[in-house]
Order: sequence, then structure tokens, then C-alpha cells
Amino acid sequence: MPRFKAYNYDQNAMVVINYQDQLQPGTFEHAVHYLIEHKLDLSVFHPKYRNDATGRLAYDPAILLKIILFAYSKGITSSREMQWCCETNIIFKALSCDTVPHFTTLASFVSRHADEIEALFEQVLLVCHEQGLLGNELFAIDGCKMSSDASKEWSGTFKELGEKRDKLRGLIRHHLLEHHARDEAETEADLDRDIRRAKMILSLDDAMNKVDRFLKTNSPRMGRGKRIKEVKSNLTDNESAKMTTSKGTIQGYNGVATVDKKHQIVIDAQAFGEGQEHHTLQPVLETVEARFKKLGIAENIYQQGTVVTADTGFANEANMKYLHEQQINGYIPDNQFRSRDPQFADQKKQIRQAPPELTR
Repeated sequence: MPRFKAYNYDQNAMVVINYQDQLQPGTFEHAVHYLIEHKLDLSVFHPKYRNDATGRLAYDPAILLKIILFAYSKGITSSREMQWCCETNIIFKALSCDTVPHFTTLASFVSRHADEIEALFEQVLLVCHEQGLLGNELFAIDGCKMSSDASKEWSGTFKELGEKRDKLRGLIRHHLLEHHARDEAETEADLDRDIRRAKMILSLDDAMNKVDRFLKTNSPRMGRGKRIKEVKSNLTDNESAKMTTSKGTIQGYNGVATVDKKHQIVIDAQAFGEGQEHHTLQPVLETVEARFKKLGIAENIYQQGTVVTADTGFANEANMKYLHEQQINGYIPDNQFRSRDPQFADQKKQIRQAPPELTR
């Protein structure tokens, strides 16, 4: 038999590396590193820091941004996982200069600097324009459903939430009556049961107060369909919505992105707490127009021949009227477009005429 050199993966090794060498030109990590170091103005983050004279040193926003943006490019959105990557992954180590920000630091940076990060996005877009990466010939708009951290069990109309509060109040009264019916525990088992019942009463009381506070401090959410009616609110995240997806019902957001055709660069991304996409088209188009005007890319981008496309989820009469009035060259198919296409009609005819064993 041939003989081979033995190998063992379960071993440690000391390897001398240069972090700059790990960020090779032509890679995404190099692009992120170069943009943040040489092209972007990060002074927008400085006003929220208060450690000029006292307090410990803070992580440079450049380091945190590199970690977060590279993590996002890999589909990593958990701050804990980002911290783990900084401990174990060589590219993350190179981008972070071998620092390991705590996951709470990463999470806090994202939550505290939402406006500053949006301003940074506009800086990146301007760099893309200067480099000739934007074609401004065709913008494609599409959306996807994204889950939020809110529980859909805490959703409902104000009437439904009121009924939930009354039901919780009834359960509390029921358990209190049972508790008072027993003046004292006779056995250890009885004592354990009374303790469990007391904990349940406290939990129910907390839930009831949560619903009651929400109903007293908020107003019903109204939809924007043809017939305006109340939509379900959510106690945890009232900006999110209950929506149906191919994988079931979720509590979350409708993420809508606009992409420039030339190099598939995202020029706008927004999250809407609405299950339907109809009502998102106008605000998306207006945001893109305002951003391009603000950055000096185009005074009125849609009057320069830019074509806008979107799928059937954005098709309704109001949107067609809006596109016409604003003279926007938009292409949005309605739900019946396939039935009018001869190609699809011929395919359906062939399927109907095919033997049953070929259509299974």
C-alpha cells in the first residue's frame, strides 16, 4: 500500500501575518477598507462621543463600520456572531486590526447612529457616481418580507387587544379566587401548587398591564387601502406589521430596495411596516429623486430618460396614475399580464393537451 504523510487538524500553530496583506485589492473587504479609510468623512459620528477630556478611549467608528459592513456582506446580522468572527476569522481580524469589540458595543453603534449611517450611505453613493458605476438608465424596484424581533402573538386591533386584556383580567380573578379559597397549605405539594399559582398571577398581571398601557398611550393604526380600515397593532414593535409570506405569517417589515442596472448598485433601501407593496412605490421614487438632487447627480432623474421597473406587487390604479402625472417612464405588469401574452397562452394550451403522465 502507498504511504502518506500523517496530518492532524486538531492542533494549534503560531503564524506570523501582516493584516494589510490580508486585504487584497479586488476583494470586497479591500473595497470597504479603502472607502472608509480614504473616501468617507466619518466626522458625522463624532458629536455623540463625550470623552474628549475624561472617560475611557472609544473604538474608532472606522473599525466598527468595517466589521459591521463586512459582516452584513456575509449575511451576518448578529452582534454576538460578529464578535466571534473578530476572535476567529482572519479577515475580520485584519479589518479590526486584531481588536474584539464586545457585541453590545457593536449593537449600540448601529442603534445609536442610524441617521449618521444613512448619511454615510449617501457618501458611498456619491463615490460610486464619481467612479462611473451608476448608469442611471434603469432602476429596478423589488421587496422582500423581513422578520422583526416582535412577537406576532402580541398583535391585534384595538378591539382584539381590549378583549385580550379582559380575558387576562378574568384569568387573574379566577386564580385569585382559587387562591383565597385555600387559607393555608396543608402539605408540601399544596405549598408548591400555591407558589406556582402566585407566580402565574404575577405573570398574568404583568401581561394585562402591558396591554392596558399600550391601549391608553397609543392610537389605532389605519391602513391605506381603497377602504381605509384599522390594521393590527403590535405591543412590542408597533411600526412592524403582521404579514403573510411563502413560509407562513410573520411579524415584520417589507424591505424595498432600488437597484441601478449598470453594476447592480443599491441606490435606496427602506423598511415599511406594511404587508402590501402598493403604497411603498411613491415614497421610494420620491426618496431616490430627492437623494440624487441633494448629491448633485441629477436635478430630476426621471426626466432624463431613466426607466423604472417593478413587479406586480406594486401594480394598482393609484400608482399608474402617479407615474403618468409625474411623467415617469415606468413598467409595472398587472396580475393578468401572463394571460394576455401569446407565449404563455400557447404553453398553457400545450400543457392541457399533453398526456397526463407528462404533466405529473
